[in-house]
Amino acid sequence: MSNSILNTIKQMLGIEEEQTDFDTDILIHINTALNILHQLGGCDEWIQIEGPSTEWDEVTMDIQKIQMIKTWMYMKVKLMFDPPINSTLISSMERQIAELEFRIIDNHCDKEATT
Repeated sequence: MSNSILNTIKQMLGIEEEQTDFDTDILIHINTALNILHQLGGCDEWIQIEGPSTEWDEVTMDIQKIQMIKTWMYMKVKLMFDPPINSTLISSMERQIAELEFRIIDNHCDKEATT
């Protein structure tokens, strides 16, 4: 899997890396998710991406939560960019997002308590 945030999310959305027609829309949604993630305490620093050169290690160096962040960001972007038609699927994704947010925040708080 690519280490590029944009290319990873595109791949998870089923969009080929070479297909750039939706990059602007996807970038806007990724940056919205990154802002939310920063407010949750899941990012080491606030970042904004402008293309495929920004990589996941710029979000966080925390290996324990990077996979949760990738899944969380995919679902956030999916709901904004191409939401499922079925309301049951939307509810399921929203519950998964909430659980991941809880775990990302919990992981963040555990680290602050030990420093």
